[in-house]
Amino acid sequence: MDFSRLVSYYERLEATTKRLEMRDILTELFAEAEPREASRIAYLTLGELYPAYVGVELGMAEKLAIRALKMVTGIDEGKIEESLRKTGDLGLVAEKLLSSKKTQMTLSLEPLTVERVYSQLERIAKFTGEGAMEMKVKTLSGLLAQASPKEAKYLIRLVTGNMRMGVADMTLIDALAALKGGGKEEIERAYNLCSDIGLVASTVKEHGVEGVAKIGLRVGIPVRPMLAERLTSAQEILEKLGNTGFAEYKYDGERMQIHKADSELMIFSRRQENITSQFPDVVEMCRRGLAAREAIVECEAVAYDPETGDMLPFQELMHRRRKYDVEKAAQLYPVSLFFFDALYIDGEPLIDLPLLERRKRLSQVLESSDNFRLTEGIMVSDPDSLDRFMLKAVEEGCEGVMVKDISPKSIYRAGARGWLWIKYKRSYVSKLTDTLDLVVVGAFYGKGRRSGRIGTLLMAVYDDEADVFRTVCKVGTGFKDEDLEHLTQTLTPLAQKQKPARVESIMEPDIWTRPEMVLEIVGDEITLSPIHTCGWGAIRSDAGLAVRFPRFTGRYRSDKSPEDATTVNEIIELYKSQLKVIAGGGEGEPT
Repeated sequence: MDFSRLVSYYERLEATTKRLEMRDILTELFAEAEPREASRIAYLTLGELYPAYVGVELGMAEKLAIRALKMVTGIDEGKIEESLRKTGDLGLVAEKLLSSKKTQMTLSLEPLTVERVYSQLERIAKFTGEGAMEMKVKTLSGLLAQASPKEAKYLIRLVTGNMRMGVADMTLIDALAALKGGGKEEIERAYNLCSDIGLVASTVKEHGVEGVAKIGLRVGIPVRPMLAERLTSAQEILEKLGNTGFAEYKYDGERMQIHKADSELMIFSRRQENITSQFPDVVEMCRRGLAAREAIVECEAVAYDPETGDMLPFQELMHRRRKYDVEKAAQLYPVSLFFFDALYIDGEPLIDLPLLERRKRLSQVLESSDNFRLTEGIMVSDPDSLDRFMLKAVEEGCEGVMVKDISPKSIYRAGARGWLWIKYKRSYVSKLTDTLDLVVVGAFYGKGRRSGRIGTLLMAVYDDEADVFRTVCKVGTGFKDEDLEHLTQTLTPLAQKQKPARVESIMEPDIWTRPEMVLEIVGDEITLSPIHTCGWGAIRSDAGLAVRFPRFTGRYRSDKSPEDATTVNEIIELYKSQLKVIAGGGEGEPT
């Protein structure tokens, strides 16, 4: 397939924000592609080259891309940067520069293909060591010299990580299912088990839904994690679970998926990133304490004070996320591992077994110690015992508890959020005392002392049914000066003039940002709102829901993808819980 053909589809995708229209365009695109091309196209459409677990990123600094544009056009870098400041999109700048007749005369007429573009982008991503930056610039300039203006626009957007189309992985899955006239459940399950949208796309093209149904668990390939819903009272939780459940501590750490194959150990984050090199101590702990030849197990890694043994908050653990002085960080911030699930042990997939059977199998392969053991857990069948267990968990430094279904249907639902697992973090009186993980979708410039920098953020929750982000508050308090500086630097590359396709908002910020950064926010309560789109129509036909008096806690949730953020349904449940408190005589009232 010519790259120009792919670009024509990208132009159509960029022109719409309608999810069904996007799906139909992508279905047409996949219908044209060969199986190998389908894999490449799936990655490129998401602005990627490989699955996250491979650890090779396409991202290239804008300054390097500007140097490549100078090499091709002869235009001074300062003038290119000036155009970038005006448009906010280096892709549009490239399109305009290459559209001039003077420039166009110097370009090669040989058409680019999807395969050639992909292979050259691979080269750019893999250049390392001395001279790597120069080779990246040269390779990109070579592509640009062959590109049409519109092709150049998307080449620049690809290498700088700014595709601006609003296509998510679930949209691709919908398109692949539409291509085959069904089979979405099988396609989604395969993706959740292999975390590789390219593999899924090429398999669907070559072998259909029957082929994709054969994709299963593999040691060394991360499984997309099962997720939980949230409720706010012990009684509600137990009613949802048929009056009995298994409650375990919800530790304030980092979720890890451990893969073991003989002596080889790999650690994956909840975002499917390979973080093995950052935790050599965890590797050694698992080599010694995980008594299985092959295994895929999940645990929570929690930092602790080596002098007192007390568990430390999540932010302390983030000191371990570094490329250098890893051994020193391991000594300063040692971790305990608390295991809570087993997906695969010694050749046997376990995900279709009930929870208690999986936990039993997990216990059989753990050689437990103080810092390497199962999560603390008990069976609960009445609200009082669950509340007592919750208080004990919080007293011992945990966030709260997770309560899980134990019925025969309590399988491990990879990549799914549902009522088989329910978070119960802290009790709600009249105030919202729990934290929320919200996604930055826009920003407002500050005034006075904050002039010239980002001062307030527009935050959103994730709507997992529509696969979009809906606004829930503006937050401008809780930020230190260094936070504002960091946010200005971090959000600038994510900024764009037009509203991202996956964002639903009535408000208009000074700048829109791609929904990528997750922050922890706390507020006073959930209120009805005429200007925020979270839960629009769920309580009142003309209103959404908002967080009142939101404040930044200082915690950047780099461990969470935007799709792992607090959901619309969770906010609705929190609002309803407040109403129950009021009806029961609690203080305060949502406004």
